[in-house]
Amino acid sequence: EERGKKRSWKKKERKIQMSRTRPAFTDPATNIRYDCSNGDSEGWLTKQSAWLRDWRRRYFILKGSKLFFAKSESSAPHGLVDLALCTTVKSAELKAQKRNALEVSTATTTYLLYADTEKEKDDWIGSIGKAIVRCSSTFHDDGEYNSDEEDDEDEEEEEEEEDEDNPYR
Repeated sequence: EERGKKRSWKKKERKIQMSRTRPAFTDPATNIRYDCSNGDSEGWLTKQSAWLRDWRRRYFILKGSKLFFAKSESSAPHGLVDLALCTTVKSAELKAQKRNALEVSTATTTYLLYADTEKEKDDWIGSIGKAIVRCSSTFHDDGEYNSDEEDDEDEEEEEEEEDEDNPYR
């Protein structure tokens, strides 16, 4: 039993080391280099490929507003989803015809993924969802989220106050 704990600890330590030393991702479209070490969330998901529509297991790294994917924990990521461009993240078992599936959508692309467990799927949906909200213009640094309805109400109140001050009303 003691050996099993040591092995498990060594495996975790190796994973942490790989996370710290992971090669950067260079976006081929912009030539911008992104540091992918010490992600906010990391783990294995299976992703549907863009062209052949087959399923490939990839290691995902969520860091800030970027979701990177690589062939292994230690290899340089070869793909990126910019969560600032994403409109939704949601469960997608029916669409993907896979258990524990989720979809991440932008205006032009929908990424289908699936996790090994329901808990992992829910964790990814939560983490990606928070990253999307942080990118949105209605999220404030104080952690407060204002919906569009609240913004509309504020504008209506301001307009009413302006009308009351208008002597030509």
